[in-house]
Amino acid sequence: MKHAAILGTGSSLPQRILTNEDLEELVDTSDEWITTRTGIRQRRLAGPGEETHRLAARAAAEAMDMAGIDANDIDLIIVATMTPHMIMPSCACYVQAEIGAHAAFAYDINAACSGFVYGLDLADRYISTRPEMTILLIGAENLSARVNWRDRNTCILFGDGAGACVLGGSGRAGVIDSVLAADGRLAELLYTHAPPSMNPDIGRQGKADCVIEMAGRDVFRHAVRAMTDAVSTLLARQDLGVENIALVIPHQANIRILNKVMSSLGIPAEKVFVNVEKYGNTSAASIPIALDEANRQGRLAGGDLLLTCSFGGGFTWGALLMKW
Repeated sequence: MKHAAILGTGSSLPQRILTNEDLEELVDTSDEWITTRTGIRQRRLAGPGEETHRLAARAAAEAMDMAGIDANDIDLIIVATMTPHMIMPSCACYVQAEIGAHAAFAYDINAACSGFVYGLDLADRYISTRPEMTILLIGAENLSARVNWRDRNTCILFGDGAGACVLGGSGRAGVIDSVLAADGRLAELLYTHAPPSMNPDIGRQGKADCVIEMAGRDVFRHAVRAMTDAVSTLLARQDLGVENIALVIPHQANIRILNKVMSSLGIPAEKVFVNVEKYGNTSAASIPIALDEANRQGRLAGGDLLLTCSFGGGFTWGALLMKW
């Protein structure tokens, strides 16, 4: 059986950089306060011509170039996002039009920050039954459009960007296994409201702002436990230890979560790829952006075992193991 292997990666970041010093002018905070609690020093904010689908399309172009394919070779486009430019059509359909992949079918998935991990698992299931498929998987977000810039507990965390990969069937490399989970009972701890409802019978009163709401301490606690458990379960199921893993690319939520998870698992810092200080939390885009950077830096070689893990609103979480 063939599995989904990564043939090329790409990423796209907005031009504007918002530093911690810039945030000091917006809310009651400081560079020291932000860095100590999150590890974030700056983040990117979208501007004119940098809508979610445009960032996604630029990341896709880089991934296709690395894979040596053109738009006509793509059979499916999946975009993981919770901040599409439009509710309908999907971000994936806009990407299809942007890159000219007119033979592909396309749709979005929303698993919040876990979207890219969910998407890798989904792509692998397509390819395991149709190994000739070429799939474009993208994680893309414009979180600056959904941030309350008066809330210092959330506005310091999030940034915009997109990462992409081209996936094809391989008998030697690709997805090995995954552990995915969700718990909708905890939705009120991390959520974003939709725009006001036109149907007053089902609208939520007093919640007109479509911004990210987060109970930070509760999210921290659940995120650490969930990702630790998912990775432990995955490694045990494959009879592997942390010494077998070449590189871990976790969701770049904040440095305290990453350090706690990796410490709990006994994974040394040199095996963990971290770029949260440059981009902040880009939700579904964080893992593919980091993956592209790691790939272009030569951090992965053929046969290496790559581990990813994530946690996001829903709650959703998971871990995925693949051979490079």
